[in-house]
Amino acid sequence: MAFASATRSATAQHLSEDLSAAVYAAMQRVINYRAYRRTIRELSELSNHDLADLGLHRGEVRRIAYESVYGTCR
Repeated sequence: MAFASATRSATAQHLSEDLSAAVYAAMQRVINYRAYRRTIRELSELSNHDLADLGLHRGEVRRIAYESVYGTCR
């Protein structure tokens, strides 16, 4: 009977760890998405002249925002 109790305890521990990892991953996705949207908003508010000073074109705003948050282009 002790083996069954230990197995249930270990299974519950693994489920708890899996749930924690899933919640953390979901929170990280939300944080990244917010950073992506904030970057798009801030770059979009710049004038064409300001973007040109940075070496950017308006059409590159989404790509630049994506790369700044996620690291690589899709």
